Amino acid sequence: MTSEITRATLLNRGARTATAFAIGGTALGTLAGSAQAQTPSDNDLAYLRMVIASELLAIDFYTKAIALRRFPPAADSRLREALENEQSHYRTLAAAMVDAGQVPAVAGDINFLYPRGGFASRTSIARLGTRLEAMFVGSTLGAAEGIESDALRLQVAQIAASEARHLAMFSVLEGRGVIGPAFPPALSIDQATTALSLFES
Repeated sequence: MTSEITRATLLNRGARTATAFAIGGTALGTLAGSAQAQTPSDNDLAYLRMVIASELLAIDFYTKAIALRRFPPAADSRLREALENEQSHYRTLAAAMVDAGQVPAVAGDINFLYPRGGFASRTSIARLGTRLEAMFVGSTLGAAEGIESDALRLQVAQIAASEARHLAMFSVLEGRGVIGPAFPPALSIDQATTALSLFES
């Protein structure tokens, strides 16, 4: 049974850990300085916590999928590149949290939950990846719409574009077309946290 992730949970989750956090390099690092120049509002911190929770789920999913060695070398290489993207996303957003005096959530704060059989085969992993990445695209698009800081909004929009490429990768692995809707749906923060609650507690 899962416990639903609420906005209040996301606002307070970072405070549950006192783990020292080291910020590494990131592909989005060129924007980090401008994003950190202004203290995020409570609204923006709520969105950051939601996207960080999504990134931690993505990192856990890709790590598990790669470890199972279900895919041929070319596909495995793409999964590893996607994992590196997710880790870069996390580091960048966590840096913004740290700069605002907040403690970002880490994997140990979350119990990751997956549907039965989700990692049973190459096909099931690709199907699960499609489901997750569609959720990540929607949640980051919604965050890009709702975030007030221009610099943070741009970073999250860049992450949405990255997640869309990951979604296209899984569409190929599933043998489907890679061209999706012209205007992918954006999820509100409540819709995104409800969707996340199926995979995290």
